[in-house]
Amino acid sequence: MTWKQRTQAPFYVGYLNAVPKPLVVFLTVFALCFIAGLGIAALALSSTQNDPGNGGFQWGNRFEQAGVLELRPYPVFRVPADGDTPARTYMLAGQGKRGVFDAAETNRQKTVSLRGVPISRGDLTMIQVGKVTMSDEQDAGFTPSAPVPLGRWKLTGEICDGKCYAGAMRPGRGLAHKACADLCLTGGTPPVFVSSGPIEGRSFFLMADREGNLLGDEIDPLLALYIEVEGEIEQLDDLMVFRADLTTARVLK
Repeated sequence: MTWKQRTQAPFYVGYLNAVPKPLVVFLTVFALCFIAGLGIAALALSSTQNDPGNGGFQWGNRFEQAGVLELRPYPVFRVPADGDTPARTYMLAGQGKRGVFDAAETNRQKTVSLRGVPISRGDLTMIQVGKVTMSDEQDAGFTPSAPVPLGRWKLTGEICDGKCYAGAMRPGRGLAHKACADLCLTGGTPPVFVSSGPIEGRSFFLMADREGNLLGDEIDPLLALYIEVEGEIEQLDDLMVFRADLTTARVLK
């Protein structure tokens, strides 16, 4: 390049308030490509994330019904059938990262009126309990049905805390949520096994140990991982209970 060509080459000088046309074209193309690249990168990253689901608090549909509190082994609320509406069993959680064991123990096997906010995701509905009072509808004729055994199954899926998975926090599953799930379960929130395949149309299961008791620290190494585990399944109205034999558990990935 000659000296004349070099002195005539486009060059930006800030105090001249003028940008050479070739430089404007270059910066425009660069900016468009950079923005498009960011969009493609964001799309690629988002496609690898867990589906957050459509769960959430149903603030506009407050829950208030009469029923019976039971421990199975976590607190559940049994509601009798009403006309064409079949009996239902709801899992329960307290405010924040807490369960409702105190209220369930105090009112165990009693007919009470329970108020709260539903948290729903698909066919999973958990009630965040606000208040439990003695019911005016002391229906002595309501006897909750016994659990129906469905046999021994081998399930693949993930152990989650039921409240966050239902929609209190999304996606509420996966390794990114493990610390939160551990706090929720320690506080008494019911653990839920989210199965990769449905049984009797249900893909989530209230968990217990193989004897039907509360789960303890033995689930910590398996929490938020994709696992395979065997156990007995029981049906309580519309709720499935998975009595998991954790000695058979195997991490798949």
